[in-house]
This record gives sequence, structure tokens and C-alpha cells, in this order.
Amino acid sequence: MDSPVVAQLFRQLFRHRPRGCQGLPPPTLVVHGRSPRRSASVSAGAHHYLHTNGHSCSSRSYATRASRDRGMKSNESRWQQRTHIMPEDRREEFAEYPYMSIQDLKRRTERPRKVKMLLRDFIDDSLYNPSYGYFSKQAVIFSPGEPFDFNVMRDELEFQSELGRRYTEFEDALDDAEGSENPTRQLWHTPTELFRPFYGEAIARYLVSNYRLTTYPYDDLLIYEMGAGRGTLMLNILDYIREVDPQVYARTRYNIIEISPSLADLQSRHLLSTAESRGHRERVDIINKSIFEWDRYEPSPCFFLAMEVFDNFAHDGIRYDMATEEPLQGHVLIDGDGDFYEFYVHELDPVAARFFRVRHAATGGQYPKPYHSNPVLRYLSTKMPFAANLSDPEFIPTRLMQFFDVLEKFFPAHRLVTSDFDALPQAVRGLNAPVVQTRYQRRMVPVTTPLVHQGYFDILFPTDFRITEAIYRAITGKLTRVMSHGDFMRRWAYVEDTETRSGENPLLTHYRNASVLVTV
Repeated sequence: MDSPVVAQLFRQLFRHRPRGCQGLPPPTLVVHGRSPRRSASVSAGAHHYLHTNGHSCSSRSYATRASRDRGMKSNESRWQQRTHIMPEDRREEFAEYPYMSIQDLKRRTERPRKVKMLLRDFIDDSLYNPSYGYFSKQAVIFSPGEPFDFNVMRDELEFQSELGRRYTEFEDALDDAEGSENPTRQLWHTPTELFRPFYGEAIARYLVSNYRLTTYPYDDLLIYEMGAGRGTLMLNILDYIREVDPQVYARTRYNIIEISPSLADLQSRHLLSTAESRGHRERVDIINKSIFEWDRYEPSPCFFLAMEVFDNFAHDGIRYDMATEEPLQGHVLIDGDGDFYEFYVHELDPVAARFFRVRHAATGGQYPKPYHSNPVLRYLSTKMPFAANLSDPEFIPTRLMQFFDVLEKFFPAHRLVTSDFDALPQAVRGLNAPVVQTRYQRRMVPVTTPLVHQGYFDILFPTDFRITEAIYRAITGKLTRVMSHGDFMRRWAYVEDTETRSGENPLLTHYRNASVLVTV
């Protein structure tokens, strides 16, 4: 069972709903949760597998439904936990409802109903829809104000205490500006903000050093950054190059590719906020566009920065037939009440089918699977009482593969610099499964399914860097190097700048579950 905090969160979330949020977007293949109605209440859904045996498995989820209890006040919230007993059969609706593609979803201003879609499109819509997506409307990026003076801090515990104090001050200021407390504010931070300017300076040293060793002075230092947040990394990099290497600065051009209109506007305002930052204006171009809609060919050598963005790329959900090892692809159905139902079907869409081919060729067939590789053990597992005929889910990074396609097609001379999480705690069940969480009353609340109210939950996936590196090499033909976040910082950061008096170094210890991949 999930904690009472989750129940309280959903009561609050669906009691105060923004205008134009009456429905939920359509994912693909499994019955999970429900969407909000005006008088919010939740009821059970089911998992359906479009499989010859018709076997169904259980999983928990959250959602809301209009109360059907007579005499109940319209403003009350009858939220209840999802049950696994007697799940509803929605196969008729799955056969009847139309598919909605990600292109259809981008044009919507309200969460849809009576539709079905791929799980990756549901996740993409939840995070990036221009009208109700998490990053478009809900996410607020924490800024600590003045940089932390690590050298005067006693140890990492004091750093954590100071970080907590600044978090409280930052959110108190937001509440004062808005005139009231916001219990569902989605506030998060990045290493760029926590370790400003030292983190950005480390990236800048890497860029300048490799630029001077390769294409200087024949080409400009051309930088593309995707998902730049507040634009802090951009400013830290440009400040460092301007101060340390004016010759390179004169040849520097910085381009930000930002899908979120609100973040693109924030980056522009940040660029013009001070006289010092305004000096970079002629060197910066902020492009409000999805990288997956990119159509501009860049023939020149360039560095492409993708820091903490792979984790929010949409994934497909896959389960395997335990008898044949055949993959089934996950879809989401949203019924007329806005309830989610997850289905799995045998037919793979072209993107998922290509991912399997590319992964197999790139790795020589050596990659993790969500079931026993030993056929005897796999057979015995299906004979256990109440055993499922499908495996646990695997979440495959199909959007990441498409990103590599964009790099190969439009940025043939690029050099990739990327950092992301290689493991995440409190993930939902499955292989390469995401963490799904929201923030309520200044506390992080994890939930157990990615089928949640679109726009209010962060859905982030770990990156398997061994598989990612192999796929990147196969698609682009480039050589790479993978290292831990700490090893990269030890080489390129002045680690003494972030060392406390006790010798502890938050820059090196804070992101132990992160890795860095670079093109060599």
C-alpha cells in the first residue's frame, strides 16, 4: 500500500485543478489509473494484455473519478487506493478507441479521453505538452543565490544544512510573490546551480582544451546545449572563457535548444539580467524548439552538451511472453472517465522494432533482460502459483535512439558531452524503470506507476551507459569514453574550490550515481 501522504496529495491535487485540465493524455497498453473529474474520486483499473491466454497481472496506480455516490457533496473527494480484485475489462474500448500520436497530443490544450496511445507518447506528453506538461507549466528550478563558500564549511553536513536553509528561503520568497502557499509547487535543482560556478567552469575547461587541440584556429568554438534550465551553465561557461582565454572567446558561439517556452524566456531574461551577462548577448542564440523537430543542418565541428536530459527522454514499456520470449509493446487507454488502462500487444511499432535491431547489433546480443536467461528457470517460474505469463516490464530508451539519429543526421561533426544518472532509488518495478515523483507540501512523494496525472509528476529514467554507448557508436560511428561523474570532475574541475574543512567534497560525492559520456 502507498503512504497516507500519497492519498492526501491526490485529494489536494484533484481538488484544486487548473482550468482546461479535465482529461488525461492517452498512453498505450496497460490499465493503471484514472483521471480527475470535478468532484475527485478514485476507483480501480486493471492491466490488460492482448495475448492469446488473456492473462492479467496486477499493479498499483492512482487516479480520480467523479463520485457516483448519491447524496455526496460535489466538492468532496472520495479518493481510495487502487484494488487488484476483479479489475475491469476494457478490451472492447481498446479495440474501439482511436490512436493518438505524439503530434496529435502536442496540439491539445486539454488532457484527452476516449483514446489510446503508446506509453512513450503518454510520458512525452506528460512532461512536455505545451499546455499542461511538467516542464512547460509546473517545474521551477531552484537557485541558491550567491555561490556556496565550501572552503569555510565544516563538512558536508553543514553544506546540507545550508542548502536546506536556502531552499526554504527560496520557496518562502515564491510564496510571498504569489500571495499564498503553493503545496504542489514542483521545485528541483541541478548540479549547475548547486556548484555554481565551479561545475560550469569544469565543463568550460574540457571544451576549451579539446577545441584548441582539434579545430582551433580553423573553426569557431561552436557549442549547442539542450535543456539549459535557467541558462546558468551557459553563463558560467562563457564567463570562464571570456576571462581565461579571450582569443577563444572571440571565436565562441553558443546555441541553446529549449523545448519549454517558459524556460526559454527565463534563459533570455537571465542572459540580460546583469551588465556582465549582457556582454554575452551577441554570442548566444536561444532556439525554442524540440530537438526532435530539428531541421537545421550544422556542417561545422561543434560540441553538443546534454547535461541531465537523457533521464527525461520518454521510454517504451515492453513485456515479454515467458514461453516464447517475444516482446509485447505497452499502450495506454484513457476511457471516458479519464481512467488509465495499460495494454500490451504483440505488434511493435517501427521505432521500437528498430530499437531492438540496433541494440542487438550494437551489443552482440549481450544486454540485460527482465526474465531468466535459463529456459528451465524461466519455465519453472511460469508454473508458480499465480505466475504471470508476461515478464516484468522493461523500459527501452527509444527517444534516446531518436536523439542519436538527430545528431547523426544534422550534426555530423559534433562531439557529445553528456552526464546523467546511471542508477535511481525508489524506481517503479521493472528493468531500467523510472522514478515517478511529485512534490507536495515541500516533500518529495514517489509513486508506483508512470500513469499519473499529466504535468504534475517528474518521470525520470536511469541511463544504462554501456548500452547507450554501444547504440551511440552504432548510429553515429564515433568513438566514446564513459567515466564516473567524480572522475570527470577530478580531471577538469579545481576540486579544492568545493572542498570543506574536513576534506569532504560535495562536488565529488553528491552525484555518485551519475556518469559522463564524451565523444573522443
